[in-house]
Amino acid sequence: MSAIASRRQLHMSLLRWACVTVPLLLLLGFLSGRSVPAGDGNGWYAALAKPAGTPPGWLFPVAWSLLYILMGIAVAIVLNARGARGRGVAVLVFAVQFVLNLAWTPLFFGAHRVTAAAGLIAAMLVGALIATVLFGRIRTVAAWLMVPYLAWLCYAGALTWGIGRLNPDAERLASPAASTQVIG
Repeated sequence: MSAIASRRQLHMSLLRWACVTVPLLLLLGFLSGRSVPAGDGNGWYAALAKPAGTPPGWLFPVAWSLLYILMGIAVAIVLNARGARGRGVAVLVFAVQFVLNLAWTPLFFGAHRVTAAAGLIAAMLVGALIATVLFGRIRTVAAWLMVPYLAWLCYAGALTWGIGRLNPDAERLASPAASTQVIG
């Protein structure tokens, strides 16, 4: 027996996908962010000259959380589009660019590789742009949900490039030593 799913069944299927993809992307993003000291808690980063327009440190985890939620919903919409032509390729391209995304924090904050991190953002942007186009061929709303991520990648790329320009020796700059002095 072959029956067409009702609108309610389709919505429930999308909800099930989103209940997997959104927490998964948030968790992976959180783990990447916690893999090395990042943001204002990183002594190396604190010592760097920052370009004009660098937001306060608290904004980064908020922005990334919102972006991961939007991306999780976008990929859930595509995954829910059973039988859609190009669905597998779209999800694969998304996954590849997301793995690159997860590698950025350890590369920049952990390895202090500013130039490599700027190149990685460029690769992420290309991958995210391709994923967005492929998502748009499947479900337009999924592509629109990726637009804030594309904009943020452009902004993050400009910040990373600016940090590299202002700190040409950033890769050799050592983190300030933690104080081990005990005051008694």
